[in-house]
Amino acid sequence: MTFRQALTLPRSNLVLAGILIMLLGNFMFALNDAMGKWLVASYSVGQVLFVRSLGAFIVLAPMIARQGAGQLIRLERPGLQALRVFLATTDTAFFYAAVMYLPLADVMTFYMAGPIYIAALSHIFLGEKVGWRRWLAIVVGFCGVVIALKPSWSSLSLASLFALLGSVSFAVSMILGRRLRGTSDTTLVTWQTVGALAMGLVLAMADWRSASTLDWSAMLLLGVVSGSAHLLITRALKLAPASTLAPFQYTLLLWGVVFGIVFFGDIPDNQLFVGSGIIILAGLFIFHRQKVVDGGKPDNVPRNVN
Repeated sequence: MTFRQALTLPRSNLVLAGILIMLLGNFMFALNDAMGKWLVASYSVGQVLFVRSLGAFIVLAPMIARQGAGQLIRLERPGLQALRVFLATTDTAFFYAAVMYLPLADVMTFYMAGPIYIAALSHIFLGEKVGWRRWLAIVVGFCGVVIALKPSWSSLSLASLFALLGSVSFAVSMILGRRLRGTSDTTLVTWQTVGALAMGLVLAMADWRSASTLDWSAMLLLGVVSGSAHLLITRALKLAPASTLAPFQYTLLLWGVVFGIVFFGDIPDNQLFVGSGIIILAGLFIFHRQKVVDGGKPDNVPRNVN
């Protein structure tokens, strides 16, 4: 069934499909993050980013061929497209830089505050008015981040700054992805991958290392996994309202904890769980208040999407 045929289905079916695709996309993202942490322990961020981007074209190439390469240069809002590519690229680079030094669950905690960042920045990018209740939830959410990362000199490290900047970039790129829903998934992810390829090449020039066949294959597979995850998340945001999907983003933290324990032996302490709980509750309250402000009316599933 094609996506255009799927639009003829009842709205509830579209929303359910969006939720299931979001859950699968989050699992793929978490797997991508665990693989990336393993690889950057031996290779530079630039090298991993460059080869990963080449691997993503294994997924993208047939989609580009089916869509037609000409569609890649006919873009709506080129300025926003360029900004989204830049933010998505810096998000990935900062994430890999952060997980070189921090446990996977700790970095994920920064990213779980993404909905809080979105609420704080929504008046800039979406023209929304944020009331005092949501501002209070934003402050509480940031307190949750501090608690989860344990107030100490380590929480003020350069790696933590990378994670913070990466998570903010991720949140804003999600907003822009929603605003650019008239652009096809293939075009959005292709330009995002091109941006990562270019940045990875520049960064890799300073520290390129020889690798085994297994590691080259793992870097390419990383691109397949990440490319698939981006396509799934982009599709989910077109099938269901962002406010409906956003709470399911927190499954990333669950997978981050699981993969951290299984692959790296990083066992989270109680403080991380307390802080993460505060972040999740603050994020859910923000979504609740947004629905109240909107009059309880659900977002419409867009019809003019590709």
